[in-house]
Amino acid sequence: MYKRIRVAAIALCVGLMVLLGRLPLLAQTSVPGIVAIGIGGAVATVDTEATRIGIDILQRGGNAIDAAVATAAALGVVEPFSAGIGGGGFMLIYQKAENRVISIDGREEAPAATTVDLFNDPDTGELLPFTPNRISSGLAVGVPGTLLTWTEALDRYGTLSLSEVLAPAIALAENGFRADPTFVSQIRANQERFAAFTSTRDLYLPDGNLPVVGGIFKNPDQAKTYRLVADRGLNVFYRGEIGEAIVRTVQNPPAIENPPFPVLPGRMTMGDLDDYDLHIRTPIRTDYRGYQLYGMSLPSSGSITGGQVLNLVEGFDLGAIDRPAALNKIIEAERIAFADRAAFLGDPEFVDVPLPGLLSEGYADLRREEIGVQALGGREARAAAGNPLPFQRDPSPSLTETVAATAIGDHEGVSTTHLTVSDRLGNVVSYTLTIEATGGSGIVVPGYGFILNNELTDFDPASPHPNSPEPGKRPRSSMAPTIAFAPDGTVLAYGSPGGSTIITTVLGITTNLIDFGMSIDQAIAAPRLSQRNGGVTQVDSNFELTDLGQALTALGQVLEPVPEIGAATGIVIAPDGRITAAAEPNRRGGGAAMVVRSPT
Repeated sequence: MYKRIRVAAIALCVGLMVLLGRLPLLAQTSVPGIVAIGIGGAVATVDTEATRIGIDILQRGGNAIDAAVATAAALGVVEPFSAGIGGGGFMLIYQKAENRVISIDGREEAPAATTVDLFNDPDTGELLPFTPNRISSGLAVGVPGTLLTWTEALDRYGTLSLSEVLAPAIALAENGFRADPTFVSQIRANQERFAAFTSTRDLYLPDGNLPVVGGIFKNPDQAKTYRLVADRGLNVFYRGEIGEAIVRTVQNPPAIENPPFPVLPGRMTMGDLDDYDLHIRTPIRTDYRGYQLYGMSLPSSGSITGGQVLNLVEGFDLGAIDRPAALNKIIEAERIAFADRAAFLGDPEFVDVPLPGLLSEGYADLRREEIGVQALGGREARAAAGNPLPFQRDPSPSLTETVAATAIGDHEGVSTTHLTVSDRLGNVVSYTLTIEATGGSGIVVPGYGFILNNELTDFDPASPHPNSPEPGKRPRSSMAPTIAFAPDGTVLAYGSPGGSTIITTVLGITTNLIDFGMSIDQAIAAPRLSQRNGGVTQVDSNFELTDLGQALTALGQVLEPVPEIGAATGIVIAPDGRITAAAEPNRRGGGAAMVVRSPT
């Protein structure tokens, strides 16, 4: 972790010099740990220790799936406010020998006792405030899918056992790691709600104090939990001791006496844990300018909404027109696609989503006519959802009207984490995992050292709606792990955290790579723009002050600066096997990329 602090500081200085015009963007590729070039496999994450653990697994002969699970387990230790076994995620796997892409849906699920008025105040019937009331309650906790994702991925596609890949994370939790500024700042940002739960307070705020930056942080309870799983297998979590502790915690949250906000109990049972299952889904494929891009299907909206944007902008030669005009087209396409996302997308086990129509060429042609030279206009500008039904052959459509997009809130957590891995055989894993908000529900399972998710707040508390809460339903997600194939045989993999900004972040990386000719490290480091059918387009890296930002403002875009958007990682494998792995230079404190061997 000390190396991560040092690398982040160097990267911050370089990033500031780039923004001030003192260095070209390409100079960021020289920062140690941010970009790695080599052969034999690679790992890129937000954390040095997690990346190193993944590389160690690869060097021991493990494949990309083994390394991805080991890396994810380590991230559960050093990035516990973003991911862990108390949450869920989506894993995308490319098996080179079979030339196929597999998608694993480990999304959290609503308990059987869930009702549509899940987050209504039991006394008044009114919707509870989102923060902290909804997110910091047992009601917010969905049935976790992360551990089953790891087990299933290893059983189907890995070469090592779960106990072998958990061993490094067990040691990391037991021996401790150096707390970096990001780790401490995330506790500080959640200090009030963490202090409201005895188990969370005792772990992260001992004696009421924040951990010291650079100090050693240990989590022996988490080491015990991983060891239980390693020794006894999956059933200890979904049918045994750990599961019983989860259910007790959800039903009776360990709140302090007189907490600063009402802490409501949840409805999860051991039956809900026992009934949970993964879905191995057909990935979404999008063809864009000769590239084949693969991503997650529903209940993730990431690759569907992203694919719709790419279908829209493929009608414009983005690389040939001036950059402000090109970015304006992308922004307006995002506005349209997010309107449709809000109106139509939900768990496919519950909703008849008109995917063929939404992703059809004819529908893209129709909606592209709405994209003009200028922005839609103003802080209140919203695109309306369209009607994709005429563009698909469906003899029994269930959707007869759309939901008003302006009625939909955007409360997805901006935390989460993404890792990207490749191995010596050319296999690739692109994996986004989460506990939802930074710090999840804020509730540590007493005696077991991991935080429970608040994923059910991703439901839209409205009815009827494709993303309404229902028993056994999975809330719509924005996670968008991506694996792409270039016309020349190059393999690309990338993804990002960031709630609904994940979609626009991944889109930005895609167009940076394909349309604007950037390398993977440049595409990740570049300023980000995020339009999610709101009046404003969020931007980071002081983009609004640049010439490009000013030109977009002149076109009618309202740019809203935010501290950062996403925290991406990516890997590019050239046809000759040479690998470039890249992580963030600045965002979330900077990341870490490593390769198995340097090029000869």
